[in-house]
Amino acid sequence: MSTHVSARLGLPYLAAGQLQKHVTHNEALTRLDALIQTAVVSRKARAQPARAKDGDLYILPEGATGPDWSTCNPGDLVRAEAGAWSRIPAVEGMIVLVLVPPEAVVYHDGQWSPLPVDKASVAQNLNRLGVNTEADARIPFAARLNNALWTAIESGSGGDGDLRVTWNKAGASETLSFLFQSGFSGRAEFGLLGDDTFRLKVSPDGSQWHEALSVDSASGTVRFERGAVRAETTTLKSSTSLTIPAWARRLEVLAVGGGGGGGAGASAASG
Repeated sequence: MSTHVSARLGLPYLAAGQLQKHVTHNEALTRLDALIQTAVVSRKARAQPARAKDGDLYILPEGATGPDWSTCNPGDLVRAEAGAWSRIPAVEGMIVLVLVPPEAVVYHDGQWSPLPVDKASVAQNLNRLGVNTEADARIPFAARLNNALWTAIESGSGGDGDLRVTWNKAGASETLSFLFQSGFSGRAEFGLLGDDTFRLKVSPDGSQWHEALSVDSASGTVRFERGAVRAETTTLKSSTSLTIPAWARRLEVLAVGGGGGGGAGASAASG
């Protein structure tokens, strides 16, 4: 163990009986200012800036030039303050946000590489997630896209080939539904809407809603609240006859003449 600096970040220790302790203390604070929540201006700029703001950080690339930068090693962090530059050696596992162009990089095996977020296998307890759009406290998950896919893990890849999506509500009196909108105005909704009966309702304007179908969860009874229409089209030739189905309540006929010149339509109750 070094008695002068910390093992990982190289922060200077105060020595017993040391004079001008504030110098060592300030040096440690300056280094911490660079290493905590680190963000660098660039990791591609080779020419040392003639002017830099206090606190500006850079990751030096190969071939860096300038009176201060040329004395440092590629991959070093350099920090501007009070018109001077200080060198901060990178440490294994350091993660840095690059501002231009924006990316996150990690220091590993002596070099900086883009952080492999595409290889992350676990993300737990996220408070919100926005995919190509902004998520907020009211809508903690938001996605703006044109296509989406859910696919089952095959048995050969460790799954069973099935895919089930489960949606759960807190209690019977709550709502669990899927809402379909047009121009952000509701047009159809189905689910468990305030009870445990499955319902489907529609709207012409997002304000007036009409229940079209309900399925009782206890009996399985299906009700069409506004009735249902079953239609079937049958094409007949002049030599064939029509047997009217027992379920039919109305018959519509379109007759076309043999010459192809059109015909006449008629309708009547099927009975």
